[in-house]
Amino acid sequence: MSDKATEATAAVTKYTRVMLKISGEALMGDQGYGLHPPTVARIAQEVKSVHELGVEICMVIGGGNIFRGLQGSAQGMERTTADYMGMLATVMNALAMQSALETIGIYTRVISAIPMDQVCEPYIRRRAVRHLEKKRVCIFAAGTGNPYFTTDTAATLRASEMACQAIFKGTKVDGVYDKDPKKHADAKRYDHVTYDEVLEKHLGVMDATAIALARDNDLPIIVFSLDEPGGFRGILAGQGTYTRVQG
Repeated sequence: MSDKATEATAAVTKYTRVMLKISGEALMGDQGYGLHPPTVARIAQEVKSVHELGVEICMVIGGGNIFRGLQGSAQGMERTTADYMGMLATVMNALAMQSALETIGIYTRVISAIPMDQVCEPYIRRRAVRHLEKKRVCIFAAGTGNPYFTTDTAATLRASEMACQAIFKGTKVDGVYDKDPKKHADAKRYDHVTYDEVLEKHLGVMDATAIALARDNDLPIIVFSLDEPGGFRGILAGQGTYTRVQG
């Protein structure tokens, strides 16, 4: 990045490389299952608006809109098999997001923890870093490649490996609450919460493994609403409503 481009980015946001973590359900729109193309396209536009600032973007997308390993396991399926099926669902979502991004002119690479060379690249850290340096959006798919680990943990792992400055977790609500704000009118939103408080109070930001990994690597987690138009770009600029998990 040129000095002028760096200064322009710094004027809007202090971040130069970030991880965006979204759930598979975020791609469903108002449907009960699968992909809703207009919703995928809207999120792609959010990513583009940040990409245009010169920010290098990593993404991890869950697979819960297609298949969730824990639910399969709860219904009697062997857990390891169920988790692998969930990983394949994340690859499908990653390919959908890649298509939406490239339709609007953003070069993208889907990088899978499970090799499937015909459809995406295998995960090689130094190659992924080079893609980011070339301003390609990197979508990390298939979780960590291991059962029993969630895509939250995968996002934290990849963010650490890619030297991201923060994880931005796009959700249905505008931050972290002490209880479900959709069910409790008196739910309290936190502006800032520590990793240990998240674990002690079971706040459900991410699973415990992901939170512990973020804490050990001093990696901030910013929780914001992905339903707010322009929200991702605004949050990077320090605007809007969000919760910061750190320290």
